[in-house]
Amino acid sequence: MYWISKSIHLLTRFRRQLIIFLSVLGPGIIVMVADNDAGGISTYAVTGSKFGFSLLWMFIPLFPMAYYVQEMTVRLGAVTKRGHAEAIFDGFGPFWGWFSLVDLGIVNWLTLITEYIGMTAAMSLLGVPPWLTFIIVTAILFTVVISGQYWTFEKMALFFCIFNFVYIPAALWAMETPSAPSWSMALRGFYHPDLPFGLNGDLIFILMANIGTTIAPWMIFFQQSAVVDKGLDYHDIKFGQMDTLVGSFLTCVVAVFIIIATAAVFYYHRPPITIEDAKQTAEAIVPLLSSGHGALARKLFAIGLFDAGFLGALCISLSSSWAVGEVFGWAHSLNLKVREAPWFYLIYLIMLITSGLVVLIPGAPLVTITMFVQVVAVTLLPAALVFLLLLLNDESCMGEHTNTAWENYANWTIVIIVALMSTLLGISTLFPSLFK
Repeated sequence: MYWISKSIHLLTRFRRQLIIFLSVLGPGIIVMVADNDAGGISTYAVTGSKFGFSLLWMFIPLFPMAYYVQEMTVRLGAVTKRGHAEAIFDGFGPFWGWFSLVDLGIVNWLTLITEYIGMTAAMSLLGVPPWLTFIIVTAILFTVVISGQYWTFEKMALFFCIFNFVYIPAALWAMETPSAPSWSMALRGFYHPDLPFGLNGDLIFILMANIGTTIAPWMIFFQQSAVVDKGLDYHDIKFGQMDTLVGSFLTCVVAVFIIIATAAVFYYHRPPITIEDAKQTAEAIVPLLSSGHGALARKLFAIGLFDAGFLGALCISLSSSWAVGEVFGWAHSLNLKVREAPWFYLIYLIMLITSGLVVLIPGAPLVTITMFVQVVAVTLLPAALVFLLLLLNDESCMGEHTNTAWENYANWTIVIIVALMSTLLGISTLFPSLFK
């Protein structure tokens, strides 16, 4: 009877904790999967086509880096009940508060352009003109957030997260092509970096772009505000951390499969094929895959690219609206109707319209913009991380939930690595001969 009673108790406890986890689940997975946005897809595709499997090792450190950064937003939001912009204003004063808000606004607007680039490129593969994609997508994105319920937004966002995994079967088919190397070679890329071109400007740029698309300033603002809007408190922190851990793992898995797919089809093709973005990937992959997989892979890339841009645009616009609302004291919650929070929804709509219109400008250098934005994001990342770390070490603000010694060590290491990479990029740009 004792063992039966204990088993029932354990099952009941597990069931209760599972229910709590499922209710908390959302912000971490959404922000991390949305991080594989349109610009990210293009970045990973270019990485695979230029460097093959040799840079897969990046995602071993990028996985914990993404988790450690975003986990701090869970604790900060749950304990303080404030969004990140408001926390910076309260903790560091107006000067640094405005600095962080302007920084966020510029990077978010530029990143939104890349989301529209991805969505219009994806739909053009299906024969839809860019102007029509812009109108329809903007209308849908606005409709998604005006329900007046955070839970409605979260369920829809989680649904769109599912389509981020369409790249996995594309990678499996790519590894079946005659020119593709073995899976053992792909595995080798995780533990034996092979840089045939050495440390040069192109390599530093692509490393920066990959870091920038895995850890971005908007993610910090979005997840903390989402935690607050969802109503999580310090009792939910461990479940929010699990949510973030799962999301960090999933985003890295998808990135790895995109690189494997493009490396197998393009880098190891003879002669090698260099691509510049995800749209070109989808177009070029058709004749290279056999047994009808090429046409299907093209559709999967188009679907995945559109979904990535859609989910990214949804979250990035919201991070801006939340931040501006927090600073100006406007109503800023997805639980409010449009008439109750007009400025919150207006900022959201303005961000979408102005960024989307840039994509419709004839002759705009869209590929250059896409790669440039990822590097800009990671260049401005150290400032956002420093604010976050200082807040997480403020005992008057965080109480017993301040960073541990290990968390500080890990996160300051991330700041140093990102700052070092930014410095190397600047040096390689000014003095390219040093890295030849």
